[in-house]
Amino acid sequence: MADPLLLSVWAGEVRYEEALRWQRLLASARADDAIDDVLLTLTHDRVYTAGPRADVAANVLGTRDIRVVPTDRGGDVTYHGPGQLVAYPIVRLASSKAVRPYVSALEHAVVRTAASFGLQAAPDPRRPGVWVGDDKLAAVGVRIEHGVTRHGLALNVTTDLDDFAGLIPCGILDGGVCSLASLGVDTDMEQVRRRLVAALGDTLQRRPVPVTTADLGLLPTAHFP
Repeated sequence: MADPLLLSVWAGEVRYEEALRWQRLLASARADDAIDDVLLTLTHDRVYTAGPRADVAANVLGTRDIRVVPTDRGGDVTYHGPGQLVAYPIVRLASSKAVRPYVSALEHAVVRTAASFGLQAAPDPRRPGVWVGDDKLAAVGVRIEHGVTRHGLALNVTTDLDDFAGLIPCGILDGGVCSLASLGVDTDMEQVRRRLVAALGDTLQRRPVPVTTADLGLLPTAHFP
């Protein structure tokens, strides 16, 4: 039997609040079986995002002119910005028992992508995300409602790591942050995106099919304050 489809869309830079709205629309449609599974790939503007249980006062240091946006994914406070590849799978899981394997699939897609550039990355059972030594290469945080996933992973490609100085990433005190560029990888966003999409197709056991935001009915809002 062929793998189920994974509608894969590259959206470019999308404001965080807009991408959050898109995810909710897609997740609702997926819960109703109105669409196949979807993989949104994009970048964000500079933003700190805080999960429901995040300790913003303790973990956002206020040393950068970057807004803080509440969100509904798991995890603490993290950073998104230009040069960081974000992947949001909107996937229906078979059961609640599939949650941990799903998170592992996201982590190992990053591990495979890093390996394709000659880097040895790995999940750390003590800390969320994917790490190269004591430096975090990718953050992972998800939310699952009605058996459908939202949020996902953020892989630092050419990210300005100075922007992480304004927070304690995910509340972790005993680790730093890295990017493909800081580790000596000379690449671009499109090459990384192609490799990550292929890796996610493998680890999620789905067949990526390119589509556009218009194909999915994702229209931008007219204005943001």
